[in-house]
Amino acid sequence: MNHRKANRMTVGFHREQHGMTRIDIDTGIPFAQFVAAFEKAAPPVDRTALERIVKAGGDWDDVRAAAAQNAPNDLMVYAKIDGSVFLGVAGHRTQAIEYLVGNHVIAETMFRHDAKALLYAPLRVLIYSDADGDAVFTMDQPGPAFGSLGIAEVAAVGKDLDRKVVNLLSVVGVDAGAAFS
Repeated sequence: MNHRKANRMTVGFHREQHGMTRIDIDTGIPFAQFVAAFEKAAPPVDRTALERIVKAGGDWDDVRAAAAQNAPNDLMVYAKIDGSVFLGVAGHRTQAIEYLVGNHVIAETMFRHDAKALLYAPLRVLIYSDADGDAVFTMDQPGPAFGSLGIAEVAAVGKDLDRKVVNLLSVVGVDAGAAFS
């Protein structure tokens, strides 16, 4: 008798098909210049701040204050993957950097309603170079992604994230308002 099969449990599941809205923005800004401005506008998350808060017995208000200080434009980078390093070995010349961008304080306002909000937070952003060497900013629009969860409060935060991304791009020098409307 195969005990592995005998001990398997039937699990419940739910499948839901939903659409995403990808936004591609031709910035007209040289790749390296755009990346530098983007990383300045959305700095890396300061993980040591959270460690200090926990060690000192701080609370969520302390976390909020630290996040506000860390992210002057409301968003910060949680991860950066330079695809150029990996794919350049295969002969690709397109520069491409993927980022996970967000704000854990904002994420919490959605997580409290549905843990699945973390499927879309932090936001996944790709910046790559076009044939002229200019940056193209690409992401799935936050509003529809969070709206797909079917919770009004989460959808409202998603729409607010649309505005925050538009603001971030404005700081970088790109008017993206029409792309997110």
